[in-house]
Amino acid sequence: MKKSLKIKKTKFFTPRKILAKGVRMRMRGVLIAFLIVGFFAPVGGLVYSQLIKGNDFKLLAQQQQLNDTVVPANRGVIYDRNMTILAQSATVWKVTINPNALAKMPEPAQEKVISVLARTLSMDPEEVREKASYTGYNNITVKTQLEKEIRDKILNFLKTNYTEEIVEGDVIREKYYYYSSAVNVEEDVKRYYPHATLASQVVGCIGNDNNGLSGLEVKYNDILTGIDGRLISTKANNAILKSISYQTLYEPTQGTSLVLTIDETIQRYLEEALIECYETSNCESAVGIIMDVDTGAILAMSSQGSYDSNKPYTVYDERTLEGINAIEDEKAREEAYKTAMFTQWKNRGVTELYDPGSVFKVITMAAGLEENVVEYDETYNCSGSIKVADRHYWCHNHSGHGTQTLTQGLMNSCNPYFITIGQRLGRETFYKYFEAFGFTEKTGIDINGEAYPVSGKTYHDVTTMTEVNLASSSFGQSFQATPIQVLNAINAVCNGGKLMQPYIVDKTLDADGNIVSRTQPTVKRQVISESTSQKIIASMEEVSRAGTAKNSYVAGYRVAGKTGTSDILDKNGATGEYIASFAGCAPANNPEISIIIVVTKPQGQTGGGAVAAPVAAEVIEKTLTYLNIERQYNENEKDKLDVKVPELTGKTVSEARTIVKDANLKIKVIGNGDSVISQMPASSQYIPYGGVVVIYTQDNQETKNVTVPDFTGMTVSQVNYEAIRLGINAKISGNSLTATGLTAYRQSVPVGKEVEYGSTVTVYFKTTSGVNDH
Repeated sequence: MKKSLKIKKTKFFTPRKILAKGVRMRMRGVLIAFLIVGFFAPVGGLVYSQLIKGNDFKLLAQQQQLNDTVVPANRGVIYDRNMTILAQSATVWKVTINPNALAKMPEPAQEKVISVLARTLSMDPEEVREKASYTGYNNITVKTQLEKEIRDKILNFLKTNYTEEIVEGDVIREKYYYYSSAVNVEEDVKRYYPHATLASQVVGCIGNDNNGLSGLEVKYNDILTGIDGRLISTKANNAILKSISYQTLYEPTQGTSLVLTIDETIQRYLEEALIECYETSNCESAVGIIMDVDTGAILAMSSQGSYDSNKPYTVYDERTLEGINAIEDEKAREEAYKTAMFTQWKNRGVTELYDPGSVFKVITMAAGLEENVVEYDETYNCSGSIKVADRHYWCHNHSGHGTQTLTQGLMNSCNPYFITIGQRLGRETFYKYFEAFGFTEKTGIDINGEAYPVSGKTYHDVTTMTEVNLASSSFGQSFQATPIQVLNAINAVCNGGKLMQPYIVDKTLDADGNIVSRTQPTVKRQVISESTSQKIIASMEEVSRAGTAKNSYVAGYRVAGKTGTSDILDKNGATGEYIASFAGCAPANNPEISIIIVVTKPQGQTGGGAVAAPVAAEVIEKTLTYLNIERQYNENEKDKLDVKVPELTGKTVSEARTIVKDANLKIKVIGNGDSVISQMPASSQYIPYGGVVVIYTQDNQETKNVTVPDFTGMTVSQVNYEAIRLGINAKISGNSLTATGLTAYRQSVPVGKEVEYGSTVTVYFKTTSGVNDH
């Protein structure tokens, strides 16, 4: 049988079929791609948002949902040694604005916010409008350091809202815009200085950022600054804060407080005397420092003219302002103002260098006695000048002092005598004591900005010192030191030879008042022996009793001191201007305090004996009285002692006359009665020997007043006569016992003021005779 042939059919794809199949394949691929993307995109987004940008998104969410406000910490308090507050922080408030939120409000609402803030904060509306225009920012400060009264006004405003009526067909709908969504009131901190200018250069000031700018505020800024707190609150979408139950407060921590060695009362005594000197002498500056002799603690420190720490950017001194305002060029005037502003912050007692002048002769004398190159009872003949190398040095008494002891040489401030001592010491030995007394180093006092001595610039070191340099250095010229350096050296002479570490912060306290640290008095080194110290104090006491420092004399308080009058030099030599100074201690028999007064460029009288010594006398008397240091009068002084006023009330007029006469006082009778109804001064008060007691002899008798005259320029007898004539008492202060040519230069009660009969006016005296030291 014949097999049939089977033929396999082959499929043939037409172009149309091929195209259709390709489309189906692409669609399938696209679908798969969509499925893959649809699956992995959310996963990738989660990975990106959770792992890569998780922290960023978390922070953004917190910012949208939380209101995080800084609660500023109070700076530590600054106290004087008796816990009197010198600087203190207190809560105030600041107003901020959210320009973005404000921009979303209708224009009338925006204008309402601007006008209310401008009026309440006493600002120009345009200034507020400018701050409100900073769109892109959520928080712009409008004004800081607002008191509670202003804060309350702003808060009352923020309780209100702006209502906008929206008409939709026949329906009127109200939409509310809360002012609190655009304006916020936050806690802020303000630094208060209760005593304004008192110790302003010591305490210093702070800037707008609550950080120290000068003084102790900047020196101790790190510990005075506290730790800020935070107030975290949840908020709704419209930025209106929710209930207080959604707030968390992290309390701020107050900074560490300082307890100073400064005594507010002694500081006030010093400043009052320096201000008077600054005004009457028309000087450039007046500096004073008072130190505890045994410990080196600073009891008072002042520089005049000063400023108000509450207003650090305001030039305080009127004389300086007059000079600035006289400058015609506006740019130059602005620069002068800025310079004056920074200058008034300076604590010149530690920042300013000057030639000490004849005060330094005490140091030369100490070195000479300690090294036995001069005997304490040795005599020297001053001819009026001395030649060293190719240089002639003149004594201020060109005709010479003749033969004098070492003490008399110090009393007369004889330049040739002390140049001779310096030459005997030689450069090496002189420099040894110059260094030992601290003139080549900072004192290390804990105050910002202490000037640093520089060899070859502020002083001559042993390798570069010439014979001429040695000669001029021996009497305090041709080198510079700060007032604190000079006082510290004089203090070492007065305390038995110990150079102390000066300090002004006694202790630090935490926020609960617990002691964190306490400063211990530190002896840096023993410079001279106690026997040398005692000899020099005895000589310095004679200088204050009858030498160039006689205007520093205080009856009952044995003052030991030395004056100085140094030339202000430029590269061409003396300028014809001077620095007047005084340094010393009291009481001489048992020193409690040391003091320095430095007056730069006084006008009129320029000597330390005439300008600085009277200031020292006034401060020493008040300070030692305040410290309850008992006066020890000599026989001459006892005859001039104040008299205790007897009790006269209830006595007959005749009896009162007898009692007053027996007490070496005078009496003034007011009224026609027979017995004493009242008296002035009251019993047990003290008035000057020979003073007047006023008695009133009728009930409801009107007290009699008298106008205080100008005692300036009068002698002691003239002042006493005028005071008794007027029925008031004149308390004589100053060197009224041993000096000649005494005249009044200051009084405690202003001229023209009315006081009651019998009142006491303190009149200060000084002499210009025998006080010249240059």
